[in-house]
Amino acid sequence: MISSLVLLIAVAAVRISSRSGLPSLLLYLGIGIAIGQDGIFNVTFNNAELTQVIGYAALVVILAEGGLGTKWKEIKPALPAAVVLSTVGVAVSVGITAAGAHYLVGLEWRQALIIGAVVSSTDAAAVFSVLRKVPLPSRITGVLEAESGFNDAPVVILVVAFSSVDPVHAWYVLVGEIALELAIGAAIGLAVGFLGAWGLRHVALPASGLYPIAVMAIAVTAYAAGAIAHGSGFLAVYLAAMVLGNAKLPHWPATRGFADGLGWLAQIGMFVLLGLLVTPHKLLDDVWPAILIGLILTMVARPLEIVVSLLPFKIPWREQALMSWAGLRGAVPIILATIPMVAEIEGNERIFNIVFVLVVVYTLVQGPTLPWLAKALKLGDSDGAADLGIESAPLERLRGHLLSVAIPEKSKMHGVEVAELRLPAGSAVTLVVRDEKSFVPLPTTVLRRGDELLVVATDPVRDAAEKRLRDVGQGGKLAGWLGTGA
Repeated sequence: MISSLVLLIAVAAVRISSRSGLPSLLLYLGIGIAIGQDGIFNVTFNNAELTQVIGYAALVVILAEGGLGTKWKEIKPALPAAVVLSTVGVAVSVGITAAGAHYLVGLEWRQALIIGAVVSSTDAAAVFSVLRKVPLPSRITGVLEAESGFNDAPVVILVVAFSSVDPVHAWYVLVGEIALELAIGAAIGLAVGFLGAWGLRHVALPASGLYPIAVMAIAVTAYAAGAIAHGSGFLAVYLAAMVLGNAKLPHWPATRGFADGLGWLAQIGMFVLLGLLVTPHKLLDDVWPAILIGLILTMVARPLEIVVSLLPFKIPWREQALMSWAGLRGAVPIILATIPMVAEIEGNERIFNIVFVLVVVYTLVQGPTLPWLAKALKLGDSDGAADLGIESAPLERLRGHLLSVAIPEKSKMHGVEVAELRLPAGSAVTLVVRDEKSFVPLPTTVLRRGDELLVVATDPVRDAAEKRLRDVGQGGKLAGWLGTGA
């Protein structure tokens, strides 16, 4: 009965979070707290090691889902800035936050460094869930999404190093280890992603439902291979998923829906478990230290991290201001706070409590106010044309593909005649579904928003046909003539 009630509450939480703009973190943590100690059911749970293992597994799924939804054309210009933010920026954030925790809160240097490292990671789930609902320019969302996908890796390495029983190596040795692990993780992630994409495009699976499972399995394989090779598994899974997400795989909308559903389940399970782990009445003594450290992080460390890291890229101050405020923390810092608990570092419970309070308070403040700040800074981007949803089903025996195309509300394909699509020879629009009725279109049939098209393309022109459809969706019937696409 309890599990059924939790499931119903979780489903309601999904709906509330999607409408309110709040990251789902707060709602799911609240469910876990309500179930756990001092809560309605008073369930006692204090297994930090199990929480860490499940949290890592959930983070792999969340990073995979985020990578699958990352568009290469948006993230490509943002890669240099995101890489610097995830390395140099993390170092700046850790140093400033740790100094504030030591001198202003009175924590020992080791505890201060652990907290500084833990809270320097922006959370992929929080960033993806909020930013994809805020109409921001692609160059901003590209940097922030790539940063949230990349910075988990160096932060995990730092937290493990600071929580180690052995003394931390000299800083240059630590930097070398981080660079090596990131390089190994990146190489493995890209290799697994490209090999997996090649295999899925050239091997027709017996059932369409196997494609989503295969894609997630490839992403998880990248994490496992990266970890076994002593590289960054988190970076490997994100890069592999990003390669797969931009490879135009068969049955892609179904795969995205499957990954999105897994991502929600991972978030729900992870956040509820973290809520169970915390003991609410023990948080009271650490509320003000957490708020003070969070203030240092949000108002000093994060802005300086942005300014220092983005100085070579000449990004306007308004965009830097928004990026400073959009450094959302979520479940990742709380999961990382279990590392010193498992290692039994002195003061580990206080570290966990401070991180927990900090994340909850500042997520509650930053998440809902981000759309308002974007509007105040005049950084909204509500005029861009919506991208088409195209699903490809391979027709193995016919050596062709059946493309299912959904024309969204803001697509510039609205008002274009079928003949004006100028599809390559070997492809054609065979059916249009409009207002729940289907018909075979004429060359003069005018397409409308909300239509669904069935396009048959032979194998050699499949990519060209899909590219042409996307170009028309973005630039209208004159796409290519006015410099929009080919």
